[in-house]
Amino acid sequence: MDNTVNLYEITDGKFYRIDDLVDADTDGCVNCSACCYGVGDLVVLTPYDVYEISRYLDLSFDELCLDKIELRYHDKIILPHLKMLPGSEKCSFLSDEGWCGIHACRPSICRLFPLGRVYEDGDFKFFLQTNACIKPNLTPIRVADWIGIKNYDENKKFLLTWHQLLKALSFRLKFIRDDQELKNINAYLFDTFFRISDTDFYETFYSIMPEAKKILGII
Repeated sequence: MDNTVNLYEITDGKFYRIDDLVDADTDGCVNCSACCYGVGDLVVLTPYDVYEISRYLDLSFDELCLDKIELRYHDKIILPHLKMLPGSEKCSFLSDEGWCGIHACRPSICRLFPLGRVYEDGDFKFFLQTNACIKPNLTPIRVADWIGIKNYDENKKFLLTWHQLLKALSFRLKFIRDDQELKNINAYLFDTFFRISDTDFYETFYSIMPEAKKILGII
């Protein structure tokens, strides 16, 4: 989650590191999937999210875009989001019984909730969104245990790199008015980063980054 609102109005006023304790444990979200409804504009997928989901379901990015993922504009950048089903507004990966079909590889933002991330000075910290989860009496848990990201340091490096790339690209696109040029840039972004299928995602991501930055025209 980006810092687009006054954090002190929606949080407990604290920022957390990966090894801190935070009152976020929902005890397994038993019989609850409330946070899986109506969040299509909030759950923006990173290339790593798409990579993990694609491998888990053995579906290509284009196949996921048929009925599981939808594309939305974000500061002139087209990015994949979780698709909400018409009518019910439930996540397309949520079963009729209320179970997440991709829980093992759920997106980073889903892993965080009810936590969020705020980026600052080339780093990020976590915050707790108060009253966001409908379950009462959330209990303390280490941030690392709640998120459950394997190879956390490597994943954090990727998230910071991706965030910086999008931030720089968003600034550049402010000055582009030609629709075809914008279309070409977004097409390149998808082809380069959201269709990574190699065994080692991180190695591939960093190997293509220098050339991608040149083509995208960012520093």
